[in-house]
Amino acid sequence: MTADLDQGSRTPLVSVLIPAFNHEGFVERCLDSVLEDPYPAKEIVIIDDGSTDHTAERIAQWVAAHGSEIPVEFVRRENRGIAATLNELAARSHGEFLRIGASDDYLLPGGLQAQVGYLLSHRNKGAVIGDSIVIDGEGNRLHDSGMCDLHGADKRLYDSSDGIRRAVIGHWAIGGPVTLLRKSVLETVARWTEGLRIDDWDMFLRLAARDAIGFIDVTVCAYRLHGANFSKTRHTATRIVNLTESREVAMSRVCLFDEPYRTLLRAQAQFIAAKIAFLQRRHTRVALHLATYASLLLLSKLRLHRTAHVHAEGA
Repeated sequence: MTADLDQGSRTPLVSVLIPAFNHEGFVERCLDSVLEDPYPAKEIVIIDDGSTDHTAERIAQWVAAHGSEIPVEFVRRENRGIAATLNELAARSHGEFLRIGASDDYLLPGGLQAQVGYLLSHRNKGAVIGDSIVIDGEGNRLHDSGMCDLHGADKRLYDSSDGIRRAVIGHWAIGGPVTLLRKSVLETVARWTEGLRIDDWDMFLRLAARDAIGFIDVTVCAYRLHGANFSKTRHTATRIVNLTESREVAMSRVCLFDEPYRTLLRAQAQFIAAKIAFLQRRHTRVALHLATYASLLLLSKLRLHRTAHVHAEGA
């Protein structure tokens, strides 16, 4: 499923967008990885989103040392949040393609080339995702596949458009800077929804509803697990807030999908509600939400089979 660039192919500009926040120990490695990647047509657009440590100073020092080797736009401003920062980064970019970065992770060589090659040969796709390795705060490898080992994904789902839709809806397994977007896709699905904490799933639901996501089984980045991003997922109150927003996102995007995916997303909203009730120790509600989830899941499968039967008869 990988599509590399041929010798005679054009090399469109890729803008690597990096929202930086309190990653003074990691941001230089992130920037080095963009410079080291062999893809020839690239720029860095990086915003320090109100860091309270020395992240901005580290970025400025790196730009002073390497700014003549790669085009870089660096902005330092007050904190506005991840979605607002991504929207500003996209607005400041000049590339045909946007690679979403993260200042504590880093790119792996060859990932840009593989992803650009895929989008050049799949004009109907607005985004392509890859896989990642998972490392700790010191750079030691924890997992070979973020999708499979960290998130328990079944990569076979990503072999088809139907499977990708079901994976995005029912088993979110996209972690780290693994996405390359066409800049033009932001004009059709809108930009990141500001004010959300779960901005990435919201964006991918909108892309999935338009059948705009492709996949290549290539490790394109290193996704770093460390204290700041690991502990938040273990804090009960934070998990409840995140899950509540996820459920609201799911319900707000149901209308974008046709059946059976509409029912599948409604089922996922019930499953998320069961998780919230479990964390709140409301066991009767857990059982109620799980029962509703199971019935909707069965209904979505019946509708999927019915749709497949209709298509088979019409063929």
